[in-house]
Amino acid sequence: MSSFDPSGQVVAVIGATGAVGTEMVNVLHDRGYPVRELRLLASARSADRRLPTPWGEIAARPFSLEATAGCDVVLMAVSGDFSKEWAQRVAAQGSVVIDNSSAWRYDPAVPLVVPEINPEAARGHRLIANPNCTTAVLVVALWPLHKAFGLRRVIVSSYQATSGAGAEGMEELMEGTRTVLAGGRPASKVFQYPIPFNVIPHIDAFQDNGYTKEEMKVVWESRKIMGLPDLSASCTAVRIPTMRVHCEAVTIEFDRPASPDAARAVLAGAPGVKLVDDPANRLYPLPMTATGKYDVEVGRIRQSLVFGERGIDLFLAGDQLLKGAALNAVQIAEALLPARQAA
Repeated sequence: MSSFDPSGQVVAVIGATGAVGTEMVNVLHDRGYPVRELRLLASARSADRRLPTPWGEIAARPFSLEATAGCDVVLMAVSGDFSKEWAQRVAAQGSVVIDNSSAWRYDPAVPLVVPEINPEAARGHRLIANPNCTTAVLVVALWPLHKAFGLRRVIVSSYQATSGAGAEGMEELMEGTRTVLAGGRPASKVFQYPIPFNVIPHIDAFQDNGYTKEEMKVVWESRKIMGLPDLSASCTAVRIPTMRVHCEAVTIEFDRPASPDAARAVLAGAPGVKLVDDPANRLYPLPMTATGKYDVEVGRIRQSLVFGERGIDLFLAGDQLLKGAALNAVQIAEALLPARQAA
């Protein structure tokens, strides 16, 4: 069992009993974040439980503004409505608030940060937004390629695990699979249709343009994070019957010629990326190999048959609960540590 750092920070996790909140606690410990005191906050119905952590059991407490007083960092793994009501009020007490919901991502006064790309955007802010999970795992691969060749157009098809709908979505897959194997018909409370042995091309609400909000989040957020407001991009988001890790098939048109070998060389040295690209030996990104991993696996890199020498097709897999949520939030907090800023 680990000990807290007496010279560290007071950190709170709001939504500590959920799938993302649990991962936030584990990532804080795994990365050696300097924690002096850890406050686990939850809804009234989930509080008053003792939660296992790498520092031993800690009692979850009901959320209140007073419970966050004196915190250096507050990680929020809650709904957008909750964040809209409370995030600014928590930040006004002096805490740095890193919010995992969509509440603040499109506010021009709130930075949207992926530390491999724009860590400087977080500095000087008390409220910082974490991106959508699909966007986060995508842009760590797009950014180094943009710096090398210049992005012109990006077309994404995302294959999203049930973890994207939280612990309830993962449980619906497990329970539904057992029901199907027993000869029954599974329920569909979390998803629009039963998810076992199925794919559903519908995540979030449909917009007037025919895209879903989940698909548009990828467009809006990629532009903001990378500082490319005119980037031409589109996405199709599909829910698939896996537990965790979002996969994405990506077609890119560049401003300058880019061979597969040149793209591999760029991605091999990119932070947050693991190059897994040896199809002859059946090595390519997979949910089963990317689960629980911090880096986003990227492979199946090939010259685009549509865009020719200026185009690349690739496939990636990134853990939705880690780089897509908890890990990215902790990395933002790390970027704001006094020693990091001084450097």
